[in-house]
Amino acid sequence: MKAKNVLITGSTSGIGLAIATAFAKSGYNLAFHGLEKDGAEIAVEIGKQNRIDTFFSSANLLNSFEITSMIKQASIHLGDIDILVNNAGIQFVSPIEDFPINKWNDIISVNLTAAFCTSQAVWEAMKVRKWGRIINISSAHGLVASENKSAYVASKHGLIGLTKTLALEGADHGITVNAICPGFVKTPLVEKQIADLAKQQNITEAEVIQNNILQKHAIKNFVSAEEIAALALFLASDNASMITGAAMPVDGGWTAQ
Repeated sequence: MKAKNVLITGSTSGIGLAIATAFAKSGYNLAFHGLEKDGAEIAVEIGKQNRIDTFFSSANLLNSFEITSMIKQASIHLGDIDILVNNAGIQFVSPIEDFPINKWNDIISVNLTAAFCTSQAVWEAMKVRKWGRIINISSAHGLVASENKSAYVASKHGLIGLTKTLALEGADHGITVNAICPGFVKTPLVEKQIADLAKQQNITEAEVIQNNILQKHAIKNFVSAEEIAALALFLASDNASMITGAAMPVDGGWTAQ
């Protein structure tokens, strides 16, 4: 049987890289995407290690033309995309009165509009094959809010709304669409947030982690990227064919409160 093809945005670091590694180890071909300078090398190395075909794109997710071009090029190199993981995301923290409109627009574009564009670009081929998986990496902030994160929370809530809508549209065509909602994962994005908060509040990063970050988790640990990857791998499998339109928290009990 021909290996299925997976495209993961933001897959050269953090959660995306963990997801890509898990799929690679399971024999899926991979279309990588990221802005890291060594992104192409990461894709080639993982391909060699796991004897799979890979493709790399550094498409700007603020640009719908580049997104469409990335999907086309990946499909030329690997074949039609069977599984799409919308993982890429950006963050900016500020009270509403100081929140720059350009930051709002960029966050909505990368976190939400890009997922719409990638989904639209793979949709028709999935319908023709009567099989497809779209997995959106939302956040606990797609289910609950925190202060000073208006754009991020809005984008992640919107991503869950998009997930539910596409799940209904895909139901008769063998396409499932689900969202994973992680709590805090110690990614470069979160590490920057910790450093910024420590500077703003004039406290240590350890104090930020204890007082601002893990305070929201009932289980006082970071979520591991590998845990998110394992769930994504399951949602891509045939065993998850009846799971669609779900927003699954992996958040140490944050949204149970």
